[in-house]
Amino acid sequence: MDLVSLVEGIGEAPTAALFGLLTGLTFGVAAQRSRFCLRAATVEFARGRMEDKVAVWLLTFSTAVVWVQAAQLLGLMNAADARMMAVPGSWSGAVIGGLIFGAGMVLARGCSGRLLVLAATGNLRSVVSGLIFAVVAQMSLSGVLSPLRDRLAGLWVTSGGRNMDLLATFGLPEWGGLALGAAIAVLALWLSRRNRIGAARLIFASGVGFAVAMGWVLTYELSLVAFDPVQIESATFTGPSAHTLMFFLDRNAILEFDVGLVPGVFIGAMLAAALSGEMRIQAFDGAVTMRKAMIGAALMGFGGMLAGGCAIGAGVTGGSIFAGTAWLALFYMWIGAMLTDFLIDQRTEGVLA
Repeated sequence: MDLVSLVEGIGEAPTAALFGLLTGLTFGVAAQRSRFCLRAATVEFARGRMEDKVAVWLLTFSTAVVWVQAAQLLGLMNAADARMMAVPGSWSGAVIGGLIFGAGMVLARGCSGRLLVLAATGNLRSVVSGLIFAVVAQMSLSGVLSPLRDRLAGLWVTSGGRNMDLLATFGLPEWGGLALGAAIAVLALWLSRRNRIGAARLIFASGVGFAVAMGWVLTYELSLVAFDPVQIESATFTGPSAHTLMFFLDRNAILEFDVGLVPGVFIGAMLAAALSGEMRIQAFDGAVTMRKAMIGAALMGFGGMLAGGCAIGAGVTGGSIFAGTAWLALFYMWIGAMLTDFLIDQRTEGVLA
């Protein structure tokens, strides 16, 4: 069945949700098996190590860039049509939101995407944190926190009514993004070899990047045949978590890519964990851990919405199309995470030792 027949058969909105589900399934399986996690990579880097967690993150990021840029060169997608590029970006949101999100993911012991993956394996800490994250994200999107988010985001925005395309801004050729992604991939593979990371984990790490490209291509192709405007997007978890929550709370909510993505990640991660024997119930270690996780989840909900995306949405998905604010948000997520680890986690561990 071709895409036109699929859309005519089940409708545009269900097709978008189906594409979200397929993207989520791929992401969930790959993320669970590779143990991909930005929080783990930043903490490892902050402590002066370049080991497996940094290598996996770099491989995921680089393969996302390679897959997406290759798809664009082949005409399978056009990043300029993505909503992230077609609307003004917020420099102030990227800086402030990135710092807040980075701090939150260290306190919560995982970014929003990682919490969703862990929740699927029976981690109750991640279930609670994920729900708080989704509620605060919704409050920041259209609730009581939205005026504050709008005010902070409006302090400094990109010019020209669009986000900044870093490749065009720096005058790089069309293949420049692909070349940069390949260079980072070489570094990631060198680190992987030095840390003796197995081939299976490397394949799954690159699978996370492939899922990002998959989402971009599927939504772009749907936009070409759909009668109504379709948002060209890919994997991210701040907005989708809020939208998925409201879908189950509001009987008038409609199907969309986001509503398929989040359940898809959960199902994919759960299947991967079950098949590998890694399903187990885990709870909070104590009141201090619970308090930090809840605060961290709330910070991520607001910070991710302010930054224009989470560690996946801005850090990998937005980074793969070279959106200027996405790269800035990713940088400040690293800064916020490393500062929080140094000021809180490392000092706490020193006291306990």
